[in-house]
Amino acid sequence: MRTLINLSMIFAGGVFLLLQINSTTNIPFLSIIICIGMLGSFIGTLAGGGGLITLPAMLLLGIPIHFSIATNKFSSGIASLSSLFVLLKTKELNMKIMKSYIISSIIGGGFGALVTSILPEKWLNLIAICLLIFTFFVSIKSKKWYSELQANNTNLNNNRSSKVMSFFIGMYDGGFGPGSSTFSILYFIKSKNTYVKATQMSRVLNFGSCFGAFIIFYQTGYLQWDYAIALATGSIIGTQVALKIVSKIPLKIAKGLVTTILILLIVQVAWQFK
Repeated sequence: MRTLINLSMIFAGGVFLLLQINSTTNIPFLSIIICIGMLGSFIGTLAGGGGLITLPAMLLLGIPIHFSIATNKFSSGIASLSSLFVLLKTKELNMKIMKSYIISSIIGGGFGALVTSILPEKWLNLIAICLLIFTFFVSIKSKKWYSELQANNTNLNNNRSSKVMSFFIGMYDGGFGPGSSTFSILYFIKSKNTYVKATQMSRVLNFGSCFGAFIIFYQTGYLQWDYAIALATGSIIGTQVALKIVSKIPLKIAKGLVTTILILLIVQVAWQFK
């Protein structure tokens, strides 16, 4: 009941903000964007690949690509920030440990956004296909999905390799995006963390990379606040619902969901590469 009240307050807050900015966009259109944000962040939190839903959907609605990307970074960052508050409040994660991951991913996200503005789109698609195919094979071969790992696993650490990986995942997310949460979920699972912990940490990296990228994209002027607030409202709701049910999802289903998302991402990026 308390969760339902909180989600209702988030929705009401988003609507209130939309009314305050005197948006010229009609309410039904913004309502569709809210629903897109809910679905995308729900899937993205559980398995990654939320951008597979939100970005194409926004393009289908006629929103220009640059505005769509900037809006996605803003909404994903806000949704992940809301996740951090919940995870800190429930003491699921330690701020001292999260700090180094966040800083590394912020730097990576900003750098990735800068690189994106330089590299041709076809190069980015080729890099994405290679990374996604590699991740797909890592996923189907990983036996740690079925390991009897304890739910309170505390293998997270601040070693150099973790910081480097956070930077590169952040750079990919800030510069391109599709599959970045899937990469981080699989990385933390391979680092002997539970699926639940890996999902939580993917939100940490997502916040950092989106924040870093948003700073760069904001300077370009590609941000329309009514789109951003609507998508962020839906994204926060979708993320919170996903975090509530993630511990109840059987590992076999979780692995199947991640594998399916990876296949869809590979198909989507390959299609764009044509």
